[in-house]
Amino acid sequence: MFHAPNVFQRAPIPAATRESEPRPRGTTATAAPPATEVNRPPSAAPAKRRDAYFDNVKYLAIVLVAVAHSWEPVMDGSRTARALYMVAYTFHMPAFIIISGYFSRSFDMSAAKVKRLITGVAVPYIVFETAYSLFKRFADGSGDTSISLLDPWYLTWFLIALFVWRITTPVWQSLRHPLPVALVIAVLASLTPSIGDDLDLQRVLQFLPFFVLGLRLKPEHFELVRRREVRMLALPLFAGALAFAYWAAPRMQLGWFYRSNSAQEMGAPWWSGAVMTLAMFGCALLLTIGFLSWVPRRRMWFTVLGAGTICGYLLHGFLIKGAGYAGVFDVYDWLSAPAGLVLVSVVAAVAVTLMCTPPVRRVLRPVTEPDMDWAFRRDSARL
Repeated sequence: MFHAPNVFQRAPIPAATRESEPRPRGTTATAAPPATEVNRPPSAAPAKRRDAYFDNVKYLAIVLVAVAHSWEPVMDGSRTARALYMVAYTFHMPAFIIISGYFSRSFDMSAAKVKRLITGVAVPYIVFETAYSLFKRFADGSGDTSISLLDPWYLTWFLIALFVWRITTPVWQSLRHPLPVALVIAVLASLTPSIGDDLDLQRVLQFLPFFVLGLRLKPEHFELVRRREVRMLALPLFAGALAFAYWAAPRMQLGWFYRSNSAQEMGAPWWSGAVMTLAMFGCALLLTIGFLSWVPRRRMWFTVLGAGTICGYLLHGFLIKGAGYAGVFDVYDWLSAPAGLVLVSVVAAVAVTLMCTPPVRRVLRPVTEPDMDWAFRRDSARL
């Protein structure tokens, strides 16, 4: 049965293009296939190879997400921490979304792929949206916290966004110029305060161009990104981004990075929504390219963790929110000092690493990768 990969799962690499082997004189293209192909049973599919590069991308990106989230309660008063936070938030989710779009290229609303979308995205969203709401209600003493599947809370927005983006994939694949259309939609969303909070549509629409860009990418684009010249240019790029972020830290609203509000809701003139949407898209794209250029291609000690990033993503929020509910950041105010920021970053990185390990993935598989054959027709895998 086919499983449509998503950003959290380990991704197979594209099949290598093999050069045509010389044929003995007198033979034709209809010559018999190699013995290994003839003898392979019809039902046996060749084992899929995993691309270490994309597993490395996913692991390093989820570490950035967790570390950036850990800075939120302690970065006030530190201009440097706020600048680092701004740089990380500029590209870490766009990188995730681009990779998600790249591995959604084959999604076509067939029954098997719809099943995988429901079990791999919709079910985890329902389970963890409920879990986070209950966690806030009892751990924070917020008895009025309701469970609303239409209003994603904290980090569950990404799952509902991925669901919406993926079911619209056939639409984007059919358009001649999908990226400009997606950018226009993102711009219009940024200056439309009446969209509301349902399904976090502001974020869904404003982040949409990154998903559509991923749909348009091909393996050779990643080969270009990983060229040595790009890696060298990435160094001054990040240095310049950090310098600019340090200057902008006390002047710029963080709402532009979250993309969860319109310009008017942030007290800015309506036209600034269009300007900032396009500017943030360009900055995010450049930093994402720089990030991707430095991700190792070969297998590393953390490569295997790329298969469990959904666990790290969905679990690390409990740690960070739990620490906030327990008053850790209020009691230990030294965590806002440089040494404290380093400690918080290390703890977040180690914690999310442990959450991505195979044992954790096996424990969570019933809710992150449920089989649910009982809920689907038996012939759905063949449709």
